[in-house]
Amino acid sequence: MAQTSAPSTHSATLDDVATRTDPANRMDPANRMDPVTSANPVTSADPATLLFSDLDVELATTRRMLERVPDGKDDWRPHKKSRTLDELATHVAQLPGFGILMLTRDEYDGGTQPPEPKPSCCAERVETFDEVSGEFRRLVKEMTWDHAMSEWTLKFRGQVVFSAPRAQLLRSAMLTHLAHHRAQLGVYLRLLDVPIPGSYGPSADEAATPR
Repeated sequence: MAQTSAPSTHSATLDDVATRTDPANRMDPANRMDPVTSANPVTSADPATLLFSDLDVELATTRRMLERVPDGKDDWRPHKKSRTLDELATHVAQLPGFGILMLTRDEYDGGTQPPEPKPSCCAERVETFDEVSGEFRRLVKEMTWDHAMSEWTLKFRGQVVFSAPRAQLLRSAMLTHLAHHRAQLGVYLRLLDVPIPGSYGPSADEAATPR
């Protein structure tokens, strides 16, 4: 497949995935296959409908969390080993760009590209997220089964970090990764006494909807 460039796709996400994957602990992708994506599915449904029906909800939930990040607290962190609020929120805002790379290239070598300019405030972060999440959503909805089942590889300075079916990695390295860091961001906001939106139900700051 020809490589296609896309705006704002490079971020700390790529180095984060690559450098945090210890080759000694790396699991063979064949041993972690999702049965849904490890065989040709006998279905008339497209990949977006069958495998990523939760995509719109996940992106909308993430956007609501990003909207709550306060300006003026960029350097705050809950622990000296933690990322700053700015680093974490920017990472979350840029993460759909990783998904764009996975849908427009067959491999990516992290650690070789200069970092993207960082958003300077909450509004710019949300704008970045809107840009990359909109393009990511479009590409997912256009994805064919052949493209979903094809191999995708992440390298770090020439060394393979992982390689597996594209749809499997879109789920684990993009959507699940996004939910993980979004939850961390929710903890940061709670510690800063910022009301947080619900994710999979109402938060303590929201009233439960009566049934």
